[in-house]
Amino acid sequence: MKAVVQRVTRASVTVGGEQISAIGRGICVLLGISLEDTQKELEHMVRKILNLRVFEDESGKHWSKSVMDKQYEVLCVSQFTLQCVLKGNKPDFHLAMPAEQAESFYKGFLEQLRKTYRPELIKDGKFGAYMQVHIQNDGPVTIELESPAPGAAASDPKQLSKLEKQQQRKEKTRAKGPSESSKERSAPRKEDRSASSGAEGDVSSEREP
Repeated sequence: MKAVVQRVTRASVTVGGEQISAIGRGICVLLGISLEDTQKELEHMVRKILNLRVFEDESGKHWSKSVMDKQYEVLCVSQFTLQCVLKGNKPDFHLAMPAEQAESFYKGFLEQLRKTYRPELIKDGKFGAYMQVHIQNDGPVTIELESPAPGAAASDPKQLSKLEKQQQRKEKTRAKGPSESSKERSAPRKEDRSASSGAEGDVSSEREP
């Protein structure tokens, strides 16, 4: 799932010459849904969008407050073209979720936004319609978001740091050579004269010489 989030002073959607939705100060979200997206990616994107710090705080400090912190509005517009892959100069959209599935998925996305935030502050365009989206970008500030690919390692810096440390430990272990336990396994074993062949508990026949 991909999203382009723009900080706006106002934004609106017009269909057939009629304005169907509008917001004042807040963010405008253009959302592209892929074939592989699931509820997990949906919830990840909702969290990122609502907690993205693109506003200043009361003292004027930049990048301090989210749209929820400021109680501003959100305008969402479904945009399958974000899932574009170029074939030469021609856009190809085979990675985008088909319209009949995407509409239900997009409605679920809006529902999750409204459940997490304030329903009356979440506005949207008209799915599948030919729209004119009027955006007055404030800054300009435009942030691109992308959910982690299903099955891929998380893109969270903390998770990446954890994975890097694990890899470093593995490399150090390999550099030190065989561990004590592996040395013991590789060392020839003395014959246990107290254990008779085939006696209960004798597992020497199960081990490699």
